[in-house]
Amino acid sequence: MPCENPLWPCAMTGAVACLSGFDGLAVVVHGSSGCYFYPASLVGVPIHGTFLVESEVIFGTESRLMEVIRDLNGRYSQVAVVNTCVPAIMGEDLSALARDGRVLFIDSPGFLGDLEAGYRRALDTIAPVVDPDTPGVNIDGICRTDPFCRGNALEARRLLNLAGAPVAATFCLDRYDAAHRAAPFTVGTNPDLASGVGTWCGSLLGLDAVGETFERLESLVDGVDSRPIKEEIAWADARIQKACGKYLRRFDPPRVVIAAQSAYAAFAKDFLDRYLGADIVCIAARNNPGEDSNGITSTTDFSTIREMILDAEPDLVIGSSYERTLAPGAAFVGLTPPLRGMVLLSSRMIAGVEGALWFMDEVLNACANRNRRSKSENVVHAKDRR
Repeated sequence: MPCENPLWPCAMTGAVACLSGFDGLAVVVHGSSGCYFYPASLVGVPIHGTFLVESEVIFGTESRLMEVIRDLNGRYSQVAVVNTCVPAIMGEDLSALARDGRVLFIDSPGFLGDLEAGYRRALDTIAPVVDPDTPGVNIDGICRTDPFCRGNALEARRLLNLAGAPVAATFCLDRYDAAHRAAPFTVGTNPDLASGVGTWCGSLLGLDAVGETFERLESLVDGVDSRPIKEEIAWADARIQKACGKYLRRFDPPRVVIAAQSAYAAFAKDFLDRYLGADIVCIAARNNPGEDSNGITSTTDFSTIREMILDAEPDLVIGSSYERTLAPGAAFVGLTPPLRGMVLLSSRMIAGVEGALWFMDEVLNACANRNRRSKSENVVHAKDRR
C-alpha cells in the first residue's frame, strides 16, 4: 500500500513529478501497484512501474526491475528509477544499475519527507549543469502535480519574451538534455520548488514580485527591458482595483480560509488582504513554510484542517476538494490538488500578470455568486414564512 497522505503527496511522488517533466526520460516507479497508480493519477503523462508482488519482496526485486528496464530499451535514451518504501526498507543495493550512466537511481521512499523533498532529491540526481555561454534565463518551480504547471510555464515564457530575454531551461518541463545546458540566471514560478540552478533572480508569483524580478534581470542580463513588464503590472493592478472596488460597494469583505503550498498560500493572503481587505481567518500550509511563517500553520492532518474550517465559518475557501467538502456553503477557489469534480482543460496559471488576474477573477466571481445565491435563498425563506 502507498504511504501517501491524500492531502499532500510524499517524497516518492515529488521525485516522480520532477522526473516526469523531462521529455526523453522514462520514469519507473519501483514498488507496488499502489505506489505506481497514485503519482500516475497526478502527473498526467505516461510513467512505468515494476508492480512488485509478495514473492519479489521476499526473494529480491532486482530481477523484476531489470526486466522492466530491458523492456524500455530503444524507446528512451535515459531511464530514471524511483525507489519506494518497501524496496528501501528491504535494503537492497540497486545503485549498480546506474553505473553505465543510462539509468538514474533516485532513492526517494515516501518516508523521506514531503513532495518538495522528493522533487529536490530527483533534481539533485539529474545534476543540472550551468553553461555560462547559454543565453537567456531559466524558469523553475514547474511541477507536474501542480494544476498550474503548464500555464505557469507559458506565462513565464511570455513575460521573458516580452522583456527581450530568451528562455533557456525550464525546471521541470523541458527536454532532458536542456537541464545540462542551463543559463546562469533563473526566475521561479513557485519559490517552494526553487531549483538552485544558476543565480536566483526572483519569483514571478505576485505583481510586486514580478516587477522586482524583472528589475533585477535588467541589471544582470544584457538586452532585458523591464518597461513592458512594468506597464503590464500597472494595467493589471488598475483592473483588479476597479473590479474589487465594485465588489466592495455591494458586498462585505469575505472571511477566508486558505489551504495550499506555503508560497501559493502567502500569495493568496497578500492579494485578498490588499485588494479586498479580506478577513484571513486561518492558513494551512501543505509544506513547511520556513522561518517566515507569517501566521501560516503547517499541517496535512485532515482533522486539524477540519477543525480550523468549522471554527472559522468562512465565506470563501481556497484550497483543494477536501477543504471544499468541509464548507459546502462557502465560495470556493481551487489552488491545490486534488481538484475533483472539475473539468480542467485549459492551461490555468497562478504566476505572472495573467496568473494574478486569473486568481482575482476566480475569487470575485465565486464570492459574488455565493452572495447572490444567499440573497435568493433569504428571499425564498421570507416568502415561506409569510
